[in-house]
Amino acid sequence: MASPAKIIPTNNRQKIKIPDTTPEIVKKYAPGTDEQALLTKVRYNRLIDIFSGLTCYSIQNHLRTTVENIGQIEIDEIYVGVSKKGAHYVIPCQAKSPGDKFGIVQVMQDIEFCKQRYPHALCKPIALQFLSEIDLAILELVVEDDDNVFRLSVVDEKHYQLTNKDGISDLEITSYCQQE
Repeated sequence: MASPAKIIPTNNRQKIKIPDTTPEIVKKYAPGTDEQALLTKVRYNRLIDIFSGLTCYSIQNHLRTTVENIGQIEIDEIYVGVSKKGAHYVIPCQAKSPGDKFGIVQVMQDIEFCKQRYPHALCKPIALQFLSEIDLAILELVVEDDDNVFRLSVVDEKHYQLTNKDGISDLEITSYCQQE
C-alpha cells in the first residue's frame, strides 16, 4: 500500500548563490522555466555535484524503459557519481515545472529501476524544480516503509540562485565558508 504523498519544495529556505555558468547562447535559445531548461541549467552548473558532494556525470536523459514488475517508466535524467571514498551512486532525477508536485509512485519506480539496472551502486533519487527563472530547488527523496505503508520524505533540500559573478558579495562568500 502506498500513501498518496506529494512533495513540494519548502518556501523558507536560504538561497545559495551560485555563479551561473550556463553558456549565453544556451540561455538565448533555451529560456524559461520548463523541464528542459531546468535540466540544462542543472547540468551546465554542475548542481548535482554541488548538492550531493559527489563527482557526477550525466549518462542518460529522458530514458523510457521497462522495469520488471512495474512496466514502462520515464526518468528525466540519470547521473552516476563517485564519492571521495570510491562509492558509486546512481542518481535518477525528476524535473518539474513550477507548481508541480513530486509523487511517491515515480520515486518508487526510479528506485526499483536503479536496483535492477545498477545493483552495485547506491541510489539517490533527486527532485528538481524551478522556483523562478534563476532560483531552483533540489531535493533528495526517500521512500520510507512503515509496516507496508509507504511515505515519501525529504532527506535533504537546498535552494540555489544562479547569478552573475557580481551577484555574490564577499560577505556572502565568507558566510558560505563559515557554514562548511
